[in-house]
Amino acid sequence: MAERDDLLTAIAGTISTYRQGELAVPTPAHVDRWASQFTATDQLPFLREFNHVMHQTFLTKAAVTGFLANLVRNPQLAGNDPVAYWTRANVLQIQQRGQSQREMVKLFTETLQQQCGLQLQNCGAADGDYIYLDDVMFTGSRIATDLEDWISKKAPVKALIHIIVMAFHSSGHYYLTTNRLKKAIQASGKNIALRFWRMAEFENQKIRKNISEVLWPTVVPADAAVQEYVASEPNFPLDPRVPGGKFRIFSSEAGRQILEREFLIAGVHIRSMTAEPKPSHRPLGFSRFGVGFGSLIATYRNCPNNCPLAMWWGDATATSGALNWYPLLPRKTYSSFENVFNDFEDLTI
Repeated sequence: MAERDDLLTAIAGTISTYRQGELAVPTPAHVDRWASQFTATDQLPFLREFNHVMHQTFLTKAAVTGFLANLVRNPQLAGNDPVAYWTRANVLQIQQRGQSQREMVKLFTETLQQQCGLQLQNCGAADGDYIYLDDVMFTGSRIATDLEDWISKKAPVKALIHIIVMAFHSSGHYYLTTNRLKKAIQASGKNIALRFWRMAEFENQKIRKNISEVLWPTVVPADAAVQEYVASEPNFPLDPRVPGGKFRIFSSEAGRQILEREFLIAGVHIRSMTAEPKPSHRPLGFSRFGVGFGSLIATYRNCPNNCPLAMWWGDATATSGALNWYPLLPRKTYSSFENVFNDFEDLTI
């Protein structure tokens, strides 16, 4: 049990700042209660791999503020005179739903004052660049919705928009630059350019599934419920990846497959607890395709619904019903089963 105890302690340490001040600090016992819901014989290798991955994908406040501080004085963005640049820059606050942009702007405001001695409310000029801040981009739908409206109604005839996120997924970037925002700019008739800044990016395009960096199963597990679920999705079926691709966030193919299998089995079980789950509520996270988005990125603020259901779903006090799953990283946006599903409108956190 020594190794298991060490892994529980390590995982609890990695996520120790999750929703700090809102929830109790995660303990090894908390992680153990969550992990005990998975297949008994696979829990140790599951914990090994999950610990390995979370060290790389859990974004702490310190990491986020460090990224922003470096970016403020990055000459590729702010030139040789960052004070002059940021004095003229326009930081957008146009997010139509959610709190992530508000929180990011708050952090950026603090960073700007520390790095440049500037107050954000005193910044902005007609000829300055435009800054769109958010935490993590998954499908890109929220950024698209926000910026489409702004481009159409409020953007000047010429502008450079810097989209700054902590991390993005390649499918979301592709979707924005070749579809939604490209079309919005063309329709506006304006001269608008986009530039992206991120701390990390993760491959998840379907055409590159074999080198993807999200959970993307190679096979359907030998589990009757999972097989029945996969067979029930003929319009958007699982397109298995070929094993042996990238291991950047995973320790090995075997370790990756443990996570894919266990999260898939658990996610199907969670879905089975309600009579009519929506099609996009997939075992590996919100998606319209396959068995789910499969992201493993969470932040100190919240856990995205694009992560496997088994990471964030449930209510620690429930003993029956749809929320009878003990969550590792409970999302802040719901207090009931109905509110969970109302929150799936967008994919960022």
